[in-house]
Amino acid sequence: MAGSELPQEALWQRVAGRREGVLATLGPDGTPHLSNVYYLADPATRILRLSTTTGRAKGRNLLRDPRAALYVPGEDFFNYTVAEGRFEVAVASVTGEPAIDELHAVHAASGAAGDRPAFDRRMIRHRRMLVRAEITRLYGLVHPAA
Repeated sequence: MAGSELPQEALWQRVAGRREGVLATLGPDGTPHLSNVYYLADPATRILRLSTTTGRAKGRNLLRDPRAALYVPGEDFFNYTVAEGRFEVAVASVTGEPAIDELHAVHAASGAAGDRPAFDRRMIRHRRMLVRAEITRLYGLVHPAA
């Protein structure tokens, strides 16, 4: 049975309903780099947030080139959604700044935030980076059960 494309809202609901995906960034020579990531989706604004560090490949890649896409797997191998958009990064540098507030929300969603202001200091010490993506394009496929 052939798969079918989903309307944008249905695709967004699939992304917003999950927390795990694969982030594709571009390496220095243009080679794609894939990273498994946890993310937090804001259903009302179509904004994705995730956390990384400036020392990791995905962080270095996004600092150099903000083009990226997030692949979100579906229920089985042939079901998926891809989210593309404008990816921005903000490196944690000052306690109480908006980027640290957003990092706290991302980490709190997985139970890993801890108490503030210790969390803020840890984010700054580890050179944590908020990745924020305003999703402008979604595509994917759903194959109905046979």
